Amino acid sequence: AITLFLCGDVMTGRGIDQVLPHPNDPRIHESHAKSARTYVELAEARHAPIPRPVDFSYVWGDALAELTRAGPDVRIVNLETAVTTSEDYWRGKGIHYRMHPDNVPCLTAAAIDCCVLANNHVLDWGYAGLGETLDTLRRAGIRTAGAGPDAVAAATPALIDLPGKGRVAVFSLGCESSGIPRAWAASADTPGVNLLPDLTAGTARRLALQVQVVKRPGTVVIASLHWGENWGYRVPPSQRAFAHMLIDEAGVDVVHGHSSHHPKGIEIHQGRPILYGCGDLLTDYEGIRGHDDFRGQLGLMYFPTLDPLTGRLARFTMTPTRIERFRVNRASPEEAGWLRNMLNREGQAFGTRVRLNEDQTLTLE
Repeated sequence: AITLFLCGDVMTGRGIDQVLPHPNDPRIHESHAKSARTYVELAEARHAPIPRPVDFSYVWGDALAELTRAGPDVRIVNLETAVTTSEDYWRGKGIHYRMHPDNVPCLTAAAIDCCVLANNHVLDWGYAGLGETLDTLRRAGIRTAGAGPDAVAAATPALIDLPGKGRVAVFSLGCESSGIPRAWAASADTPGVNLLPDLTAGTARRLALQVQVVKRPGTVVIASLHWGENWGYRVPPSQRAFAHMLIDEAGVDVVHGHSSHHPKGIEIHQGRPILYGCGDLLTDYEGIRGHDDFRGQLGLMYFPTLDPLTGRLARFTMTPTRIERFRVNRASPEEAGWLRNMLNREGQAFGTRVRLNEDQTLTLE
């Protein structure tokens, strides 16, 4: 069997970049903040001082022990930042995230295999910033999907061979509903992201043709989608229908959705998991107030295990987490119980439930 590690947004830019060993120029171009250090100050005011500089593994905190315990074969994150020193910020966009390329060891510290990039921040610092992001990750030995120098490259999946087990193919796709500007869509001669035009059957059929190129016995196919708004548990009917089409018609084995700042309900369709929204694993938002009812500081590390010959789910565990002082921490028993109750409430529409185990992990039933 093949076990995956999946999560939602991993944002190592802006404030987090400032506490790493090689921070960028802190100047940013937001209406309410002109320095990335503002987000460090907000986080410290809410919790406690953050040592500076932290080592590269610091931001992962308790997640490193969980990754060792779960032993996933492939580790996939939605990297919600450019990795660049570019000063060419995208005009007209309210928020711009970047991490200095010399801080990329914070990703290799967790042995990340693949970063999906079809999101609404990878071009925050222009085409030069995207190019440097791709080059930096490649040199670090991290595969990418969802962005590239042209449309073909942006749509090309990351292929990860697992000798003796099979292979994982990762497609990364973005939707305008997540805040990706239409101008960011890659074209035949323009860099950009793999932006879906819509969530129709025609789009699913076009993706099915791409999947057919790489699909074979032993290949687990992941469609990683950056879609939807940041807040709210509702799953639009168009998303659910598209996720079903990806499984039924395109041959996708895992639908990995993200963009929401909190976890959403989980569905199992034809024996295959659909994560409509994974929440945030690591961000610099902890000092920002608002939307407190969603408890956005809480997240999940998702560990689905699949049979590579059939693509069907064999088991699915999750580890509840909490962001504090710019690092990933194990959630408290109360927080784990809150996540269980939320997943059970939101899972009713999909026929799924989770069980809280004695070790405070969750098992999907």
